[in-house]
Amino acid sequence: MIIERQLAPYVVFSEDPLLTALQKITANKARQIFCVSEHGHLDGSLSDGDFRRWIVDQPTPDLATATLSVANTSLTRVVEGTPIPDIEALFRPGITHIPIVDAQERLVAIAVQGAAELRLGRHLVGPDAPAVVIAEIGNNHNGSVALAKELTDLAVEAGADIVKFQLRDMAALYRHQGDALTTGEDLGAQYTLDLLSKFSLSTEQMYEVFDHAKARDIDVMCTPWDIPSLDALAAYGVPALKIASADLTNHTLLRAAAGHGLPMVLSTGMSTEAEIRETVRLVRGAGVPFALLQCQSTYPAPYASLNLAYMGRLAEIGACPVGYSGHERGWHVPIAAVARGAKIVEKHFTVDRSMEGNDHVVSLLPDEFAAMVREIREVEESLGSTAPRVVSAGEVMNRANLAKSLVATRRIEVGQRIDADAVAVKSPGRGLQPNRMGELVGRQSVRVVEAGDFFYDGDVDDTAARPRPYTFHRPWGVPVRYHDLFPILEAGSNPDFVEFHYSYKDLDIEPSAVFSERLPIGYTCHLPDLFAGDFILDLASFDDAVWERSIHEMQRSIDRTRQLRPYFTQDEDPIFVATLGGFTKDGFVDRDRVPAMYERIADGLARVDTSGVRLCPQTLPPYPWLMGGQQYHNLFLHLDDTVAFAETYGYRLTFDISHSKLAANHTGTPWSAYVEQLTPLSEHFHVVDATGVDGEGVQVGEGEVDFAALAEAMDRMAPGRSFIPEIWMGHVNTGQGFWHALNLLEEWF
Repeated sequence: MIIERQLAPYVVFSEDPLLTALQKITANKARQIFCVSEHGHLDGSLSDGDFRRWIVDQPTPDLATATLSVANTSLTRVVEGTPIPDIEALFRPGITHIPIVDAQERLVAIAVQGAAELRLGRHLVGPDAPAVVIAEIGNNHNGSVALAKELTDLAVEAGADIVKFQLRDMAALYRHQGDALTTGEDLGAQYTLDLLSKFSLSTEQMYEVFDHAKARDIDVMCTPWDIPSLDALAAYGVPALKIASADLTNHTLLRAAAGHGLPMVLSTGMSTEAEIRETVRLVRGAGVPFALLQCQSTYPAPYASLNLAYMGRLAEIGACPVGYSGHERGWHVPIAAVARGAKIVEKHFTVDRSMEGNDHVVSLLPDEFAAMVREIREVEESLGSTAPRVVSAGEVMNRANLAKSLVATRRIEVGQRIDADAVAVKSPGRGLQPNRMGELVGRQSVRVVEAGDFFYDGDVDDTAARPRPYTFHRPWGVPVRYHDLFPILEAGSNPDFVEFHYSYKDLDIEPSAVFSERLPIGYTCHLPDLFAGDFILDLASFDDAVWERSIHEMQRSIDRTRQLRPYFTQDEDPIFVATLGGFTKDGFVDRDRVPAMYERIADGLARVDTSGVRLCPQTLPPYPWLMGGQQYHNLFLHLDDTVAFAETYGYRLTFDISHSKLAANHTGTPWSAYVEQLTPLSEHFHVVDATGVDGEGVQVGEGEVDFAALAEAMDRMAPGRSFIPEIWMGHVNTGQGFWHALNLLEEWF
């Protein structure tokens, strides 16, 4: 059990609407909130169960209803000062959070059963939260308030979650005073005491630094080395305390710290397991939230003594979050600690490792600390979960290129039995995977399969989508390549147009080699991303050679698009969909570089003859899959600059739903904002689902897009604008993925 005194996540005002309460319940993951009056008096509690029981009885539930009218007002509560064992005795199934009130019935804390988490300021420390990274400035300000503030600023820029300092009352802490401070001490102690006497900040100076941290919007922690310092920190209102390794056995200080009810982070350096267990019993008995840090208290610490594996043991001993406080050289060990489960990382921070003081030598410089934070976040992304493995979006694309498929060795007629000798395993992996041979052999073919053709899901699945005529209240088409154009057109459906997704080799094919007559439909075209020689078109590049070739390749693609005009029946100029560039290989660019990149694109487009086509730049995802791996897009990603480009330069957009949904997830912008602002600026839509930040091309209904709401917005703000279903690998088996998507979309579009 812990006693939680940071109440904001668990409290709503009694008159707040139910919607506010439900949002709090979802955010705090406790499945419960408490209702208080405007003066903080406890009025009641609301749980998931309370809400469900209420809504069942409401013929027309109104989420604007005051929370207290639905809450339980006969809840279990205890008075502040109730012994911990007495509180623990009140927990039972269904009661995991017990409110603690003062003599005036004001809510002052919440007893939480079996909590394996705590809060450090605004940061949750727990199994489902990212690691909290603490920049340990300590005494590395060397007695300068100005340097302490500068270090705080640099820590903010480096991505630290919290800055931490140390506070000492030298008179209360050491046995000698004045000039006799180091008299009779050993050499090491004399050195340390001499540094501290020169470099410690006073309480008033520390408050000034704390105020600066608050102004920079970063949480602050501090290590009290004595009771007066502890009281000063509590009086200021620090959100949490750090207990140094040197004080893990200082039960007097620990009891006093627990008395303030603040969360504690305890380093375990210089202590035996028996001493750690003893301290855990003391702290747990006080009911305060706490975490334990594995630490080796030598400066610098040898790698052989760091023992990251002991974090698992600490988690068992403390039944609490664990982390790592590092004094070794470099920043690779904290990253490894996160991979092993550290939920707090503390690392010393300085501007100059040559400064006086033994903490400087084990400290990271600002750019090194920033690298550590960045790599910790990358490692956290990579950790994943123990859920059953699925093939990632990038792997799906690479499997199509690199894996093998089942291929026909001879022509097979409709109704003919598919024998084993009619099937071979060949590359690439566009068709059925080889492990499905047993499902295929022995079946009767549902279609004519030519020698060398792939077998597909539809050859073994009788429920697979088949093409048919569709009815939509806007023009619709399907993506094609030259080689599958006529099979898709002859499949039995009725598209208004086709969209040619060029490969760079398609640009070398003369239209007369493909078409012999005029087709009674329209067409659009899509610029290739990749060209010969591993060249990716990028009109935003400041490399003149890349920029010039990009202009050339775009012009060549547009010229070929114009040359298709005689073979199609449409009055309007064809839409030309283009990814205009702005990708990077190793990370996103600083946002302040983005305007110049858009200007570079505009300058490039000014040199392209776009007559005869409607150039519609497409919206882009944060993490595109290019050349077999993941890269980064910087343009047509953020909502504000995408809108600004379209409005400034007068271009209509191709609104790629999957790309922009991933962008919304990545930027933390509501998807509804993308829909409302981009739809009226769009000439054409690529309709497809999405998951997360890099799951693009997902089949309709298998991702996160609300297609009913999307269709309503398109009808309202872009009536009559065209769309295609752009499902990844939707073209295989004569467009099976497209037909399935269209079956679903017909309900809304």
